[in-house]
Amino acid sequence: MMREEPTALGWVDFGVSSAADWDVAQVRRLAQRLGYALTWPSELSLLPLVDQVRCADVDAVIAPSLEHLNVLAVNAIMSVADVEIVLPRLSFHRWAAVAPAGRLP
Repeated sequence: MMREEPTALGWVDFGVSSAADWDVAQVRRLAQRLGYALTWPSELSLLPLVDQVRCADVDAVIAPSLEHLNVLAVNAIMSVADVEIVLPRLSFHRWAAVAPAGRLP
């Protein structure tokens, strides 16, 4: 589906955050700077984050820091979306669906 603008899911792990309002604001600022329409997951969802990302059909997940995502979550999300981190400023692009031309799998 082609969208008018890219979409992102904001993610703040409130169990990790020591300043939740600040983290939410930082995610919003980065989304705006990168040109993403930002959505947030349902607080009531029991689905793992990667499944929430898949259901939301977003282009990226934006988190305040890597403390809010574990390595396995980042790896799983990269199968369906990019991952953007506010601080330190990092970008992890989704895994390619097909191997580049001229390369063997």
